[in-house]
Amino acid sequence: MSRRYAICNETFQQWPLERAVKFAKEAGYTGWEVAPFMLSDDIRTFSKSQREDYRDTVTSAGLEIVGLHWLLAKTEGLHLTTLDAETRKRTTDYFCELIQLCSDLGGPLMVLGSPAQRNLTEGQSMDQAMQNAAEVISGCVAALEEHHVQIALEPLGPQEGNFLNTAAQARQLQAMIGSSQVGLHLDVKAMSTEPDPIPQVIRDNADWMLHFHANDPNLLGPGMGDVDFRPIFTALDEVNYDGWISVEVFDYSPGAERLLNESMQNMLAAQA
Repeated sequence: MSRRYAICNETFQQWPLERAVKFAKEAGYTGWEVAPFMLSDDIRTFSKSQREDYRDTVTSAGLEIVGLHWLLAKTEGLHLTTLDAETRKRTTDYFCELIQLCSDLGGPLMVLGSPAQRNLTEGQSMDQAMQNAAEVISGCVAALEEHHVQIALEPLGPQEGNFLNTAAQARQLQAMIGSSQVGLHLDVKAMSTEPDPIPQVIRDNADWMLHFHANDPNLLGPGMGDVDFRPIFTALDEVNYDGWISVEVFDYSPGAERLLNESMQNMLAAQA
């Protein structure tokens, strides 16, 4: 099965956009995933013309914009599960702003991780948190439908936070929302904390999987740690996954050149 590989834009840190997308294309990537905080401290001030220029720079290099991730990172006054109704309303409104941004950039997908902005607050039960998260996301389903954008809920391991630690919990939240615009995202680093083997998690959740992140628990790229990607890619083939495989790293110290090149080489070797 042919694969589509993308890279997350925060990997490049201080690189100019033109240089970054050119290098990504040369390294074999055809997709570009955007963390909004890399565009502006406040995406509501990132103008239509700036969005057009950004999109055109990426696509002119031969890359497709996959969509957005780190949706709530580096924001203030926003939270997915909080007991405070006004904060939940602001968060819904902000998601609607991100949906517009995603559409303006030409991306069809938003990955909802951002553990710091979804962790349970003091005195809150898991049931309350799930209900509040469902309320926030349900409030932007109409905008998702209007702009033909989907949200992929991202389970994250317990070292990241205490909400949506497993794919099963993300599936539960998706069912509470009850919209085909909301599905599931799977991440190798996060799945490494699941009780079941990673290939089994993929098989069990293939029906709602919209997106996939390739990385390692050591915070580097695929194949740069102990995780064997051969059975992972075999499982993706078995479930006929045809979406993007985005490389998302958290340790940028090796430098973008090494991270992109070694990740691509390792992924190609894993499917040989």
